[in-house]
Amino acid sequence: YKDNVLIKRFSDLIIKESRHHMAVAKKITINDVALAAGVSVSTVSLVLSGKGRISPATGQRVNEAVEQLGFVRNRQASALRGGQSGVIGLIVRDLASPFYAELTAGLTEALEAQGRMVFLLHGGREPEQLLSRLDMLLTQGVDGVIVAGASGVGSELCERAAQKGVPLVFASRASYLDEADTLRPDNMQAAQMLTEHLIHRGHQRIAWLGGKSSSLTRAERVGGYCSTLIKYGLPFHSEWVVECESSQKKAAEAIGTLLRNSPTISAVICYNDVIAMGAWFGLIRAGRQSGEGGVETFFGHQVALGAFADVGENALDDLPIVWATTPAREMGYTLADRIMQRIENTDVQAGHQIVAARLVTVK
Repeated sequence: YKDNVLIKRFSDLIIKESRHHMAVAKKITINDVALAAGVSVSTVSLVLSGKGRISPATGQRVNEAVEQLGFVRNRQASALRGGQSGVIGLIVRDLASPFYAELTAGLTEALEAQGRMVFLLHGGREPEQLLSRLDMLLTQGVDGVIVAGASGVGSELCERAAQKGVPLVFASRASYLDEADTLRPDNMQAAQMLTEHLIHRGHQRIAWLGGKSSSLTRAERVGGYCSTLIKYGLPFHSEWVVECESSQKKAAEAIGTLLRNSPTISAVICYNDVIAMGAWFGLIRAGRQSGEGGVETFFGHQVALGAFADVGENALDDLPIVWATTPAREMGYTLADRIMQRIENTDVQAGHQIVAARLVTVK
C-alpha cells in the first residue's frame, strides 16, 4: 500500500513538472500580453512601438505584463509590418584598428542608451564581402546602416540601401566619398594646427615620421604639415618625411636614423600614438629626450615631439608630447545622433560632417 502511494505521488510530481516545462517552453505572444494586461492587442502594439496616445497607467500595465510573461518582441516581424525594428546595422572594415574600436564603443554606448540594438559585422577589405554584409543587414530589416572604414564600392552601397529605403551613413578616417552621408575627422586641419604650434615654439626644422604612403589619412595629414611649412616659408625636405610601420621598435629605429642623417632637426611630428611612443624611446636612446620648450632651449640636445591621437585627453600618455586629438569615441556619439536623425526624419539630407581636432599640450 505504502509503495502504491509513493508511486502515485512520484507520478503526480512528474506530471506537474512536465506541465511546468511545457508552459515555460511555450512561446509567449502579443495576445498573451494583451490578455494579461486586460487590453487589446492593438494597444499592446502601440505601447511597444512607442506610438499613439496611451495613458501612463495602461502603459504600465502592458510593461508589467511583458516583464512577468518574459515576452520577447519579434523585431523582424515588426519591421515587416512597417514599424521600426530598433536595430542599427554596423559594418566595420577593420575591427583590429584602435580608431574603429573606439568609434564602435562610443556608437554602441549612445545607441543602447536610446534603447537601440547594434548588429555588428566585420566588413573586411574585399568589396564583394562588404556588399554581402550590407545585403545581410537589409534582409534582417534594420532601421539604418553605418559603414565604418574606407570603401571602393560606396556608390553601390548607397544604391542598394536607397532601394530598400534604409538610411546609410559612412564614418571614416579620411575623405573618400563625395556623394554619401559621411562623418570624418579633419586630418589636414589637425596637421596644420600641430605644425603651427611647433613653429610658434620656435622650431623651424620639423620632420615627419610614420604611416604608409598608401594611406589616405596619412596623405591628408602630410598635406597639412607641408602646407603649413610653406605658409611660414620654412624648409621642406623629402628625406625628412619618413614612412614607418605602426611599431614602437620600428619608430625608435627610424627616428634614430633620421637624426643621425639630419642632426639639426629640432621637432618631429608622429603619425599616431604608437609611433610617438616609439620615437620617445628612440630619443631617450639617443640622449635627445623630447621637450615642450622652445628651440633656443633644446636645440642640439632635445627634440620636440608632436603626434595625432584617436583617444580622449584622459587616455593620453603622460609624456612631453603635444597632441592633436580627434577622439574616436566622441565621433561615435556624433555618429549615433546622425543615424537617428536620418531614421526619424526621412527629409534630412545627406551631407558631410567634419570633426575638428583639438590641441592638447603638456602642462
